Amino acid sequence: MAKLIQLQVGLFDHMVLQRNPRNLSQARFAGQCAVSGPVLATVRHRKTVVHGFARLPVGVAARGRLSGCLAGLPVGGPYELTLTVGEATCVVRDLLVGDVWLLGGQSNMQGCGLLPRQRLGVDPQVRAFYMDDRWDVARDPVHNMWSCVDNVHVALSGGRPVKPTADFGVSPGPAFAVEMRRLTGVPQGMIACAHGGTTMTQWDPQRRDEQGQSLYGAMVRRLRKNGGRVAGLLWYQGESEARVADAPLYTERMQQLVAALRRDAKDRKLPVAMVQISRVTGAWWGEPATAWNAIQEQQRLLPAAIRNLTLVPAIDLSLDDGIHIAGKSHYVLGKRLAQAMQVLRAGRRAGLPPITLKGITVEKSRGMAVVVAEFAHVAGRLRAGSRPSGFVLVTDKGVMQPFDVVLDGERVRIRCEVTTADVATAALHYGYGLAPYCNIVDEDARSLPVFGPVAVGKPRALTPPIQQLRVSAFQSAAGKLDTLACPARLESLGMASRTFTEPFCNLHPEIAQLGGQDAVVYYACRFTCAEAMRLAVILGYDGPVKLWVDGKLRLHVPLGTNPAEADKNSVPFAAAAGKHELIVALGTNHGAAWGIFLRLERIGLSRSAQAKGVSQVRLPEILG
Repeated sequence: MAKLIQLQVGLFDHMVLQRNPRNLSQARFAGQCAVSGPVLATVRHRKTVVHGFARLPVGVAARGRLSGCLAGLPVGGPYELTLTVGEATCVVRDLLVGDVWLLGGQSNMQGCGLLPRQRLGVDPQVRAFYMDDRWDVARDPVHNMWSCVDNVHVALSGGRPVKPTADFGVSPGPAFAVEMRRLTGVPQGMIACAHGGTTMTQWDPQRRDEQGQSLYGAMVRRLRKNGGRVAGLLWYQGESEARVADAPLYTERMQQLVAALRRDAKDRKLPVAMVQISRVTGAWWGEPATAWNAIQEQQRLLPAAIRNLTLVPAIDLSLDDGIHIAGKSHYVLGKRLAQAMQVLRAGRRAGLPPITLKGITVEKSRGMAVVVAEFAHVAGRLRAGSRPSGFVLVTDKGVMQPFDVVLDGERVRIRCEVTTADVATAALHYGYGLAPYCNIVDEDARSLPVFGPVAVGKPRALTPPIQQLRVSAFQSAAGKLDTLACPARLESLGMASRTFTEPFCNLHPEIAQLGGQDAVVYYACRFTCAEAMRLAVILGYDGPVKLWVDGKLRLHVPLGTNPAEADKNSVPFAAAAGKHELIVALGTNHGAAWGIFLRLERIGLSRSAQAKGVSQVRLPEILG
């Protein structure tokens, strides 16, 4: 008589039923039934009938169909369920009530890690809905592709996948579920849906009605087969989007995917924990690194674009090949995902969210810029097992590697050979390129996220450093330049045109030949303005200095000393349309002074000009 009832949806041996907010089951089920009448449920736990579940009416059977809802069963188990319709019965064994998770994405979620020597323990209350539509205790690999029911996996593989060797197939799913079981104390289940190498277009929600012939359709089919409700989604995908043509569409495609899944799961706040893609070696990848970094940066910003989504970094984890997270590192990643998901669901009482970039500031040290990156949600202090690595500064001169990185609690101080003026147009990256080495974590071993480009400072409308100048012969009687007047006739001072090879207009070899004699030297240049504008002379120097613009004294520093900082002074003035001349007098300070830095900045820009961006601002033309 048992064959008269065949369950097709919502109740299966070894299944985890999704709990509701009151920690009770609310499992909708359906199937075929050869008899009609009320559906009665008897539930036993350790052979004892659970209170209130002795022949409890839970549904109805009619016209060959059966449906109902097993509601009110407490979290836990295992339970044995007997359904009765008249004289027909059906037994569902080893049921648990807890949380169920969808696992989606590509190969790193599917699982391509090698089993480590010290393997993840098996918890009998952590289950998986394998790809052959069968529930069982969770063990890697949970994506048993070789036995899949949904044809999309066969089609995408070019034939039914071959069962891999016994040491292959670790994913973050089981480690996540084991850790969630520890954190929550309730049973955990996973519904495996990922497929390696797949794109967001292959996960297109518009293909839902294709069911097992499409990735999204197959995921929704498996969701509905298990009652239609889950606790959340784990997502690891993005490598296949890191292409020039696809990267700009990534955020929009993720928004569409999450919105569609929340509709299909009937949960407008369905929690999503996703992994930021890690790294890849050139042997695997033929696309520009900028596309890879663009996906990582969009993923970093997704929690602001998609509510109730959290992002977990993986950039510090080891690989088992050029693109796949190592099996031992998947255990770390699974725990990170669990901690992040628990905070997402339960709030700060459950712990700290993943580390995020809080802000970037700039300090000045001996004429050089020190970029300070501050992070939020750091457990304890930031640390690194060796020299902290992973930061670069990208300027208009190219990629600059720091010569020093200092960890200071929640802050990182990054020191490069760049001035505070130049750094205003720079961008900071962590995890730049395809295969960076990143080793900074907090005291809970959680990584910094990959980020960049992130502007270091407010962009400034600066001319390039002025390196073509007219330079005078050395003149005597310098001192502190207190009584020095603007030269009436520069030509009488032996002016000669000179092009310096570096931004620092260095006269040290000539000054050294003076043998300590105190002198003064003049630098001069002309510039023209296409329109009236507010300007500032950005001046660096290492000796007494005076500055004149169009014959008017604008700056006198009698005690200028080493070192020569590129932006020691910003001297504002108003410039009319037309030609102008600036003159800088530098006292040699008995041989201690070497030269100057010089450039112009347009200041006082209107809001409309700022909105267009500094790259569109008209600047003075340097004539030399």
